[in-house]
Amino acid sequence: MIQTFQRTLPHGITLSCRATGEAGRPLMLFLHGFPEAAFIWDPLLEYFAQPEHGGYRCLAPNLRGFEQSSSPPEVEAYRAHLLVKDILELAALEGPGGHIDTLVAHDWGGAFGWGLANAHPGRLDRLAIINSPHPGTFLRELQSSPAQQEASAYMSFLSRPDAEQLLAEDDYRRLWPFFAAPPGREWLTDEVKAQYRQVWDAGLTGACNLYRVTPLKPAAPGEPPRVFPELPRVFPELPRERFTVELPTLVLWAMDDIALLPGLLDGLEDYVPKMQLRKISGATHWIVHEQPDLVAREIERFARPSP
Repeated sequence: MIQTFQRTLPHGITLSCRATGEAGRPLMLFLHGFPEAAFIWDPLLEYFAQPEHGGYRCLAPNLRGFEQSSSPPEVEAYRAHLLVKDILELAALEGPGGHIDTLVAHDWGGAFGWGLANAHPGRLDRLAIINSPHPGTFLRELQSSPAQQEASAYMSFLSRPDAEQLLAEDDYRRLWPFFAAPPGREWLTDEVKAQYRQVWDAGLTGACNLYRVTPLKPAAPGEPPRVFPELPRVFPELPRERFTVELPTLVLWAMDDIALLPGLLDGLEDYVPKMQLRKISGATHWIVHEQPDLVAREIERFARPSP
C-alpha cells in the first residue's frame, strides 16, 4: 500500500513523498523527471517492498518544484547541487547516516543521481539510471552532434519566460504530445491523465526552472551557437573534475527515445567504469510507464544478483 506524506527538511524545503515498506529496511530511493512526478514509481514501490523482492523501504519524493513539494520561484534555487542536498537530507530523515542502498533515477532525476554519486559516493551503494544522460557525454553531443542538438531543441522552449503559461493552455495541449507511445503501448489512460493533470495544476514554474538554470542546452532559435565551458566549469560544485562515478551503476536505456539519442552512450564507460549497460529495443523515454515489469526485473537483477 502506497503511503503519502510530506517531509520538511532541515534547510526548509518540504518534499511530498510516496513510500512503501518498513522504516529501517535498506532504502531504495526513486527520482522522477519532467514532466512527471513521484507517482510514476508506484508499481516499483510496491514490487520492491515485497519480502521476496528485497523487502526494501521504498521512497519516491516529488522533487522541489513538482506536485506539492516546495516550489521556490527563483531560477537559481534549482541548481543541481541544491536538489542533491534535498535528496541527501530526505534520506537522512529515514535512518542513521542517511544511507541509500540503491538510487533509481530517470530523466532529470538521473541528473541529480549522477551528481549525488559523484559528490557523495559514500552515501549510496549502487546507482540505477534510466534514460538520463551523463553530463560528460551530453556535453560532447551538444557540442558535436547536430542530431542531438535538434533532439534537445525543446529545452530552449521550456526555458522561455512564458513556458509554463504556454504549457498550461488548452488542457496542456503542448504537454500531451511528449508522451507519444508506440503501437500496443497505449499506457496514457484517462486515469493516468488525471494523475498528470493534478501534478501540473499545482504549477509548472519549478519544473521549467530546471531548464532555465541548466547550462547544458542548445541555443534558442535566432541565437548564435552556444559555446560550452569545460565540464569542471559547468559544475564547479562537484569534487571530481571528470564527473566520474566509481559505484556499481546500471544504465537502462530505451533505444527509441527521440530526445536522448543512442550517441549519448558512446564513451560512457570512461566516466562510469563499473557500469552495466542494458539496451532495450522497442521502448521509448517513458519506459517506466510502458514496461514497469521489465524495469523492475532489471533493477532487481542488478541490486540483488544471484549467488
